[in-house]
Amino acid sequence: MADPKSSSKKWVTALEWFVAIAVAVLIAFGIRGYLFAPYEVNGQSMEPTLKGDELLIVNKWIYRVDMPDYGDIIVFHTNEGRDFIKRVIGLPGDQIDIKNGKVYRNKKPLDEPYINGAMNDAIGSYKHLIVPAHHLFVMGDNRNNSLDSRMIGPVDISAVVGRADVVVLPVNRIHLLSLATHR
Repeated sequence: MADPKSSSKKWVTALEWFVAIAVAVLIAFGIRGYLFAPYEVNGQSMEPTLKGDELLIVNKWIYRVDMPDYGDIIVFHTNEGRDFIKRVIGLPGDQIDIKNGKVYRNKKPLDEPYINGAMNDAIGSYKHLIVPAHHLFVMGDNRNNSLDSRMIGPVDISAVVGRADVVVLPVNRIHLLSLATHR
């Protein structure tokens, strides 16, 4: 005959395990949903900073307490339901000009050591574009191979998922982004 204490103890142990696993799953979904999320880089628009096979960790909570800043690499949703990864070039109220392959913000040329070669003027020149309120002007680092604000227009801040902070895969390319690529 089974010992009632032994049977009761097994139930308590099983219940404790169930609760622990349920709490862990809820925490994991909370972290992924509100704090951090993995995103895969697709394409070449952010080369040489990001390669097409890299996995990033995106900080989803940072813009709940702070605004995007110049040089931030952000993930945002497009109207077509796709996610893009680009660099913040202009903030609300900034004047953006692009001429002779050079980007100007508020009439000052940007120092952009992170870009992949000179920009092809045929892709688009801008004169006196003022970034609207609650929007960002974003560009890929590979200017000649990037679908960005030059074509799709400024990005609504509400479409921003978060800031890409670290490359985690492949292992031989693990590095922090936010410290190395700002401004």
